[in-house]
Parts: sequence; structure tokens; C-alpha cells
Amino acid sequence: MRSPLPRRLGLTAVLAFLLAVFGLAPSASAADPAPTTLTFATDSATTTPGGTVKLSMTLTNNKTYDVWFVYQTIDPTWLTTQRPDLKYSFTGCSLATAAGSTPCSGTGPSNLGANYGATIPPGQSRTVTLTLQVAADSGCNGNIGFYSYYYAEFSDSSNTNGGPVYTPETRVLCA
Repeated sequence: MRSPLPRRLGLTAVLAFLLAVFGLAPSASAADPAPTTLTFATDSATTTPGGTVKLSMTLTNNKTYDVWFVYQTIDPTWLTTQRPDLKYSFTGCSLATAAGSTPCSGTGPSNLGANYGATIPPGQSRTVTLTLQVAADSGCNGNIGFYSYYYAEFSDSSNTNGGPVYTPETRVLCA
């Protein structure tokens, strides 16, 4: 007696093929979005020595679970480090909340995670704004840019990481 297994496998393969041809199978292009996204914006593309630029970072939770923990680094790009005449520092940090902005800590190339005010519910975002202060004796005609890596943990015990994510560059001009 022959086993009906090969016939069943053949029938299953034909049925799967027909579903795929007629568009009834799930599409590979309907992929889930990244669990989190990190975006950057600046309030100005240029500044002068002694000036400031606001660098905003927005972390968006695209999952159906809360973000419980975030760790983020922010470091100057390689080209920025090659210009020792560019002098700058982060002098302030604030978290945008429904009640207005509140101060945060951990500026510079350290853990910026606490600044997002986690927990971040599903579908919501948190924006942290760093103040970039360009020194009065800074060099000119150079770009200041940063890159970031981040790690986030969710209430379903999953995690995600991303990066490098690059900030818009700020050009230091002289008047």
C-alpha cells in the first residue's frame, strides 16, 4: 500500500502556489514598521561663534507594548572630530511634556535614555532637545554633526536597537 503523504504534499504545494499567484497569500511588502524610530531636527542649519542651536531628538514607539527603558549615545561624526578649531558643548537638555518642558540630564556622549521619560506608550513619541553651544572662539566654515545608537526595551520583554542615526549638520559661519 502506498502512503498518501506524497499526494497530500503535492496538493498542498499546488494550493499554496495558486494562492500566491492570485494574491491571496500574505505579501512580503506588508512588513511591520521598525519597533522604534529615532529622528533628529535642528532649529537652524547655521550658527556663528557664540551662538546656539537646538537639536531635537524624537523617539517613536511603533509597537503595541510600552517602551520601558531606553539607552542612547550621541557622539560627534568623524569629520567633526577632524576640525579641532570647532569648539562646542551641550549646555542644556529638556524633555517636551504635555505640561511644558522639563529639564533632563545626561547630556553629551553618555546615557541619554532617562531623558525620554520612559514609559512611552504604543504609538506615542517623546522629544528631547539638547542645546548645542558654539564657543565664541570657535573656528568657522566647518560642520558640526553627530551620530547616535540606541537600545530600547518593551513591556513584552522584547528589545530593539538602531543606528547609526545621523543628525543634521550645523554649519558654523563667521560674520
